Amino acid sequence: MQDAARTVPPSAQLDPTKPTVARIYDASLGGKDNYEVDRQIFELIKQVAPHQGDVSWMNRRFLVRAVRYLTELVGMDQFLDLGSGLPTVQNTHEVAQFSNPEAKVVYVDNDPICNAHGRALLEENEYTRFVEADLTKPADVLAHPEITGHLELDRPLVLMQIGTLHHVSDDEDPVGVMRHYVDALPSGSYVVLTHFWDPADENPEWSKQAHDLEAKLRGANVGTGFWRTREQIEEFFGGAELLEPGLVQLDDWWPAGPRRREPWPEEHLMLGGVAVKR
Repeated sequence: MQDAARTVPPSAQLDPTKPTVARIYDASLGGKDNYEVDRQIFELIKQVAPHQGDVSWMNRRFLVRAVRYLTELVGMDQFLDLGSGLPTVQNTHEVAQFSNPEAKVVYVDNDPICNAHGRALLEENEYTRFVEADLTKPADVLAHPEITGHLELDRPLVLMQIGTLHHVSDDEDPVGVMRHYVDALPSGSYVVLTHFWDPADENPEWSKQAHDLEAKLRGANVGTGFWRTREQIEEFFGGAELLEPGLVQLDDWWPAGPRRREPWPEEHLMLGGVAVKR
């Protein structure tokens, strides 16, 4: 019986009374694929970070610029997007396939709502797949038949962790998880990553707000949300070489143009970067 229970996919366990990270993120983007409980949690977060919705859009803009760079200038045509969340505007496959219509993308998420929308994606796009799996289990992800059947894992690809690892606790060994993924990547592959940032001694005032946000998430019973230091985030690249300008605030990574306003305090509390495995 225990073995049978383990084979039940998360999509068979949908509980609209419990918030999920993917649906809260959808609510922060103004999406419609969330429940009242998710919107309530997002309102609690906004009590500490009233501009957290802007942070979500900043994260999406980073994704768009990074994927566009990797497809248009580097020529990458395979993407493994872990913890992808709900399909919304300017998804990875839309950005990549704008430059290369045959670019292959596999989304991985274990949220049941994401799984339902992922199945819809399969019907729309022959070069896109959605896999229901746990990103903290790299051996299972990399051996998944839909991934091995769609991507050529012996050829360079892009591994994406956009706003995911800050929902993985230290007890789950995110450094070890990422080391496993990066070690498995062929040379010439890229890692794209964003993460909540605790500036610590770099800026004690921002650091206090990061700790307040983390406490609010835990108090709201979401159970996830960890703001880590620059050094801790750098470890997640698994030894891959960061491209210029390095690990920076998201809107500072090759921005599309000059700033139209000063960043909100919350927008300072996230870092991102792109690295290559030599």
